[in-house]
Amino acid sequence: MQGHDTLALLPTGGGKSLCYQLPALMREGVCLVVSPLIALMKDQVQQLNDRKLRASCIVSGMRGNEVTNVLTNAISGTLKFLYVSPERLRQRMFIEYFRRMNVGMIAVDEAHCVSQWGYDFRPPYLQIASIREYHPDAPVIALTATATPVVADDICEKLQMKDCHRFQSSFVRENLSYMVLRDGDKNHRLLRIVRRVGGSGIIYMRSRSGTQNVARFLEESGIPSTFYHAGLDSRERDQRQRLWMAGGCRVMVATNAFGMGIDKPDVRFVVHMDMPESLEAYFQEAGRAGRDGNKAYAILICDPSDISQRQHDLELDFPSVKRIRNVYRALCNHYRLPIGSGADMCFNFDIEQICFNNNFVVREFYSACRILEREGLIAIPAIEESFSTVYVPATRDEVYRFYVNHLRLGELLQCAMRMYPGLMDVATSIDERKIARKLNLETTDVMASLKQLDDMHIIQYRPRSHGPQIYFVSERIDESQICPSEANYSFLKNAAQKRMDAMVSYVTSSDICRSRQLVSYFGEQTGNDCGVCDVCLHKGSRQGDVTAAVEELLKKSPVSVRQLMQMLSEKGYENSGDAIREMIDEGRVRLEGDSELRWNG
Repeated sequence: MQGHDTLALLPTGGGKSLCYQLPALMREGVCLVVSPLIALMKDQVQQLNDRKLRASCIVSGMRGNEVTNVLTNAISGTLKFLYVSPERLRQRMFIEYFRRMNVGMIAVDEAHCVSQWGYDFRPPYLQIASIREYHPDAPVIALTATATPVVADDICEKLQMKDCHRFQSSFVRENLSYMVLRDGDKNHRLLRIVRRVGGSGIIYMRSRSGTQNVARFLEESGIPSTFYHAGLDSRERDQRQRLWMAGGCRVMVATNAFGMGIDKPDVRFVVHMDMPESLEAYFQEAGRAGRDGNKAYAILICDPSDISQRQHDLELDFPSVKRIRNVYRALCNHYRLPIGSGADMCFNFDIEQICFNNNFVVREFYSACRILEREGLIAIPAIEESFSTVYVPATRDEVYRFYVNHLRLGELLQCAMRMYPGLMDVATSIDERKIARKLNLETTDVMASLKQLDDMHIIQYRPRSHGPQIYFVSERIDESQICPSEANYSFLKNAAQKRMDAMVSYVTSSDICRSRQLVSYFGEQTGNDCGVCDVCLHKGSRQGDVTAAVEELLKKSPVSVRQLMQMLSEKGYENSGDAIREMIDEGRVRLEGDSELRWNG
């Protein structure tokens, strides 16, 4: 509010959007919001529009006149919030319009993407510093939930922040119990957790097939579950997300495509069945549990193979330059783009089919696409929710005359204009289902009528995409011209290796409180153990608590090792195997046969 450049470090659910939305409303001019995620941009725009606040976004795949209309409205002062991707800042047309805007402030969401030390570095973010010269008095606020001290310093430097004011909320989540459980039978350990904890939860997997398999396993075990990944079309993802949000199923099994912008406060557990690529990613995903402040669990189930698999994945994440060029050539050939063409063109992105046709490994292919994205050649929009858009270029008199002559279509058009007041100013996100409910029609009938209005040139209707898309930012070049900087490439790989090493250290450590490890990684020091993570509970077990529990259980009756471990787990003692082995060595517990334990104290 005082015009200072600002860095805000707030955990997931900490209210980052309010940090720029409220000051923007109190300052003159438009607020430019730079965000890497199309789904989040559209969701924010929808929420602002629902509150009668004028906001719009520019995303890949929009028609040229749609983009021009949005930018013109930003110049005229019609818009208060303009959301764009960092890639948009490179375009000459955007810069020409941006220079003429009355810009009150610039907000940079997911600001860790600015830093090469961050886990999701995106070079187009570096363009933000160069556009500041056109509005030097507009303050910049950078927001992120996952920045280490090194990344925070790098953000301030890369955004050329002057006299930057930093605000950091504590990363400590007192209501969240972090657990790392080692178990070769992950599914059955997961089932025990879900049955014991109760409530709503998210299970994160690294593969699409894994989400389906685990969801099926839980369903067969009597746990209402569904799965979510990028391979589902947008309508299916939307239905599954709404089902879970409304409590129609307890458990969502998903890849990391799920979760950004999800505001469900009563998630009682988040379980990772595979080791995440970094502590930043883990902290953000785990932080979706317990946002209502009540007791919740963030659990990572691992086995020895996870570490070697993650190292293998790291190699696939950094393919050779030759492989990157092959992927670019295959993409251009698949979409039949000759050299010098393709700029601003958008296509459905069938990753599996392209990989099958060219014998690519999916993960390596996708990693190469991300590198091509960093080089500014393509863009891969977010694959979560997408929205249909409508723009009415006609005047109000023309709309009225159309209504008189075409009552059925005119009534639908009038309804849409009442529900979405900005349709005559800019291409606006709409929901055909809401219009259908308002008019007591089928959604398919509404979509067909909107298509008919588009054919009649009364509106410009762009239906939502039903799957992932790829956008060619620039015309096709000869692949020999693709030369990622070797020094930069090595730097990124080394930074990724360090992040993985930190993740491995977190997983393998058994003597430092999990919460202390996490907050220390983000530069916060706390002198207190959380007392509720697996490490803290195990410390208590070494102090004799688990011994008393074992004695109590085994005096009742002999049990198998697995049964004893499960009963101890239900009492809150995770990773109690070391204590049981010590008691066997001391002769206080007797192992009979292969697995039955008896009290021998």
